[in-house]
Amino acid sequence: MQTRTKPVSGATENDSTALYSVSQLAGQLGVTARTIRFYEDKNLITPQRAGTTRVYGLRDRARLILILRGKRLGFSLREIKELLDLYDADPQHHVQLRQLLVAIRKRVTKLQEQRVAIDECLGELQEIDRQCEDVLASRAK
Repeated sequence: MQTRTKPVSGATENDSTALYSVSQLAGQLGVTARTIRFYEDKNLITPQRAGTTRVYGLRDRARLILILRGKRLGFSLREIKELLDLYDADPQHHVQLRQLLVAIRKRVTKLQEQRVAIDECLGELQEIDRQCEDVLASRAK
């Protein structure tokens, strides 16, 4: 269950002027503040400053959600950054969608190849397991 916290600015979450502290954003997204700062260091998000405090807007929140989803799906930070940069450069998002399709198809192919390799490895391990059991059973007689 995800808890909702009030944005720093006092605006509602649907308000385009909502601002979040690093701890609020981290809590909402289930990550650490350190994770958020890491993505900031990689120039994937660019929080505003309120004095010396970082404050994150809805754009940063949306980008973080996309970054976390991309990482969960196995995309590299470089690939994620390229897609996010395309989003900003192409208001119609045609280029971004085409690039996303290419990236998704590559990832699916790689995962399918890994599945085959895993299945082969499991088969081999199961055969070795069976052979070991056979040897132990024959020695126990």
